[in-house]
Amino acid sequence: SVQCKPRVIKETPELFQRFLGVLPPEDERKPHGARRTKHPAGVHWENRSLSSITLGDVAQLHANIGRLGHKTPANKVVTLISSMYNRARDWGLFAGVNPATGVKKFREVKRERFIQSDELPRFFEAVGEEQSKDVRDFVLLSLLTGARKADVISMRWEDMSLDRGEWRVPDPKNSVPYVVLLTLEAVAILRSRQPADEADSSEGKAIFVFPANSKTGHIDKPKKGWARILERAEISNLRVHDLRRSLGSWQAKGGASLAIIGKSLGHKTAAATMIYARLDQDPVRASVEKATAAMLKAAGVKGARSQPKARSRASASR
Repeated sequence: SVQCKPRVIKETPELFQRFLGVLPPEDERKPHGARRTKHPAGVHWENRSLSSITLGDVAQLHANIGRLGHKTPANKVVTLISSMYNRARDWGLFAGVNPATGVKKFREVKRERFIQSDELPRFFEAVGEEQSKDVRDFVLLSLLTGARKADVISMRWEDMSLDRGEWRVPDPKNSVPYVVLLTLEAVAILRSRQPADEADSSEGKAIFVFPANSKTGHIDKPKKGWARILERAEISNLRVHDLRRSLGSWQAKGGASLAIIGKSLGHKTAAATMIYARLDQDPVRASVEKATAAMLKAAGVKGARSQPKARSRASASR
């Protein structure tokens, strides 16, 4: 029998398009996902053959993206390139060395910011003063559901069961649908946004919870509204995505298990939920204070808690 040589895909775009063909199809409700495939990272490789791209090329690309402050996207680009070349080898379309193998990725620091206890009163007051109902409701639903902002702005009435207090998120980040359990507060906000005529929703006139006269049919991320809220609340370094982390963090503070937190946030892996194990410092503080008290007691030394409070200068001078 005659053994045919594997057909070689000569140019990178051809491989990229074939690679996209085996990925799960993009949900039309998530146009932001399609835009991600148009990352300008590989724009200079459009006329390059697969075999001409080297480890040095990929390492330089990785470094260039990281130099712009985008370390996580830089790492993801390397992962994407590696996956594409591995798939090409599996298909018998490429027999060379994967150029992404050996690229040292940046160390990624997981963001741990969430709304603190002293910030909550100012935050809710600022949200209440917001004039735009869309912005108010978007922010509160983001906080109360812990859902990703892309899922909140594209909420559909057909995915809601307000009587059961459930929202079935059809296509979240990990492509696995999950159910968000809606609190009474979240249901109240949603009911206030329901179309006056139930028929409007069933006939498709009111598809989205946050409708807008836009290409997508729903609102976009309210960047200006979010900025107004933070300015009024005098809160800095807080992002919309931190609202999602805030729900999980307060669940942890309330003693919820990591499994429960992960299920409520739709996490696919336990590793994604591990961050909440270290965000709540109260148990750690209590343990340290207990150990300190035990050591001081064993040493026969009085601790700060047993010391009388220092008098103020005014009272001392009387």
